[in-house]
Parts: sequence; structure tokens; C-alpha cells
Amino acid sequence: MTAFFPGTGTNACYMEDMRHFELVEGDEGRMCVNMEWGAFGDDGILDDIRTEFDRDIDMGSLNPGKQMFEKMISGMYMGELVRLILVKMAKEDLLFGGRITADLDKEGIKTAHAVLSKLGLEPSHEDCVATHRICQIVSARSANLCAATLSAVLRRIRENKGVERLKSTVGVDGSVYKNHPHFARLLQKTVRRLVPDCDVRFIRSEDGSGKGAAMVTAVAHRLADQRHEREKTLESLKLSTKQLLEVKRLMRVEMDRGLKRTSHDEATVKMLPTYVRSTPDGTERGDFLALDLGGTNFRVLLVRVRNGMRRGVEMHNKIYTIPQDAMQGTGEELFDHIVHCIADFLEYMGMKGVSLPLGFTFSFPCHQNSLDAVTINNLAYSLSCKYVTSFIGFSLRNQQDKAKKL
Repeated sequence: MTAFFPGTGTNACYMEDMRHFELVEGDEGRMCVNMEWGAFGDDGILDDIRTEFDRDIDMGSLNPGKQMFEKMISGMYMGELVRLILVKMAKEDLLFGGRITADLDKEGIKTAHAVLSKLGLEPSHEDCVATHRICQIVSARSANLCAATLSAVLRRIRENKGVERLKSTVGVDGSVYKNHPHFARLLQKTVRRLVPDCDVRFIRSEDGSGKGAAMVTAVAHRLADQRHEREKTLESLKLSTKQLLEVKRLMRVEMDRGLKRTSHDEATVKMLPTYVRSTPDGTERGDFLALDLGGTNFRVLLVRVRNGMRRGVEMHNKIYTIPQDAMQGTGEELFDHIVHCIADFLEYMGMKGVSLPLGFTFSFPCHQNSLDAVTINNLAYSLSCKYVTSFIGFSLRNQQDKAKKL
């Protein structure tokens, strides 16, 4: 939905995606934009199409240099534009036999012969035709400029929606649109020519200002009620600083309980030892195998650690699916499959017969008995890394023969 107002003044509004608003926080939903497009051209970008008559109107206005677009299209200035053109043509003997009356120098033109006669002129048929033509040109320029700017708004809405063809409704209010005999037809015709990929329906609004104020109030009231209900629902999720400090204290208590032998069994935060007594210091180097066993997949990695000028970690890996029967079978069946995966990976990397240190990661709760011994919790079986090592026989120098025996 778009709305614009070609009347004594002019303005427009439309619903813009919040993701494009840098002045407002949040990027979800849409918000109505008050364009204030009457000031379009105040920076000089419309100077190429402004005429000497536009400049005269601007200089004689109460706000020179402001509201340039409005002064080119709105009802407040269209009559004055016609008057200035008539005066110029009369001075150049192009109208009224070169005669200018005091009334013509002061008042605007609304009709041809009747108004010209009231101004003390004696217009010929050609004068009336010319005056009518001037009014047509000024009106058409106003309608076409409105159509061009409205088309830019419609094109943006279409791009925001990401559709090939936009169906949109434009609400229009304003004295020029409602009272000018040809303005609406000219505007709609030009819009459809400029944005052929938009199906636009124009709806005339009656008392748009009053209805708009009421509708905005109604929407604001509805949104306020919705916001209140949302806040009420979310209230329990908001934590005060006092509550957060209490959570911090409780976590410290549970950490201490998990570390102490006397309270470890009852502690919810288990603080299990890993027997890893230091962190990397940059001197580590070499090639290592790493195994990562998860719930459904098994990953074998070759990790190359380099120090010195070429310090860094280079990893190569291959992912294997764990068959359901291996996951639900015995530990021996599971580790048979693991050995076959390792053998395949080493052959894939061209490293058959190479002996490498090995690390094994389980994505399951484990109780670490020592650096190389662990008991897996919460499974149908428990496994020890010492048993795994002796079972798999990670002397990778002859791993292929081991794998063939399993």
C-alpha cells in the first residue's frame, strides 16, 4: 500500500522493510515511511528541468531554496506558474496584442475566456486557445512529475518483495487530484507507462488526513496491546543483575563440590579430570592421526603441526558413516568398523606402513581414568582406551594386516 497527496502541498508514504532502516534498531517487519518528498530537489538535482518560471516562483516565495519539488507540482503554485507564463508571452506580443492589465499582473488564471475577460482583457479565440494550452502543459508537467516519483516508490516496493510483477494499491487524496479535470487520468497513464511491471490500482481517499489520524491511533493502540502481552509473556525470561549474581554464586558452589572427593558424587557439575596438564606452547610439531566418533558419523583426520617460519596446523579428513548394527552391536563390532575406516583413510592418504601417534575423541560422556584410559558413560557398554589400543594394535606399520584379521 502506498499513499500520496497532490494538493495545496504534496507528500507521500509507503511501507518500507525494516532491514533497510539504518535510523531505527531492528530488521524484522516493515514500517511506514513519511517521505517528505516535497523537498526533493532542494540539493539542486532537479535544476536541469527547472525553468525560469520555477526560479521566479521560488525567489518570490516565503521559503526560497526549499520545497523545490512541491513548487513544481502542487496546487499552491500551478496557477502562479500559468500567470507568469502569460505575462511573459504578453510582454513579447505573443498574447493579448501585447496588452497586460493590472489584474493579470496580480491574479492567477482558472478558466480561459471568462477569467481573461474578468481581468479586463479582450481575448481573441487564439488567446483563449493559447491560455488553455498553457494550463494543459503546466498541469501535465505536474502529473508527470508526480508519476515519475511515485513510479520510483513502486519499483522499490517491487524489489523489496522480490516479485517479477507487483500488484499494489495507491491511496490518493488532495485537491489537485480530486478537482482537476484531467490530473488523475494523466497521472495514472504515465505511472503505467513508467512501471509496466506493476499493476497499480488508484483509490481516492475522502478526508485522508482525518481518517489517517484515526487509523494511526487505532494501529498504535493495537500494537501497544500486543506489545504489552508480549512483554507479559516474556517477563519471566528477563533476569535481573541480582539474579545473575546468584547464578554466578551457585555455579561457583557446584564447581567446588565437583572438585572435592567428598561431594563429587552428588555434584551436578562433575568437574571431571582430563589429565591434560598443559596447553600448546608453540613448540609442538609432527604428524598425528585423530579419530572423532560421534552419534552417527566417524571422522578420521591427519593433522600436521608445524612450528618455526611455517607455523600452523594443516588438516585432512574423511567422514565415514557408522552402520546401525555397529552402533547397536558389541564394542568389538564397533571397533572392527573403526579399524577398517582407518585402514581406508591411510590408503587414501598414501600412508600405508607409516606409524603415527593417535588421539581418539568420543562425543559421549566419559570418565577419564588417566591420560590414556577412559570409561564411556551412558552407553550399553564401557570401553577402556588401553583395551582399544591393544585391540586395534595401533602399530600402523602393519595396520593393513591387522585390519585383514578383523
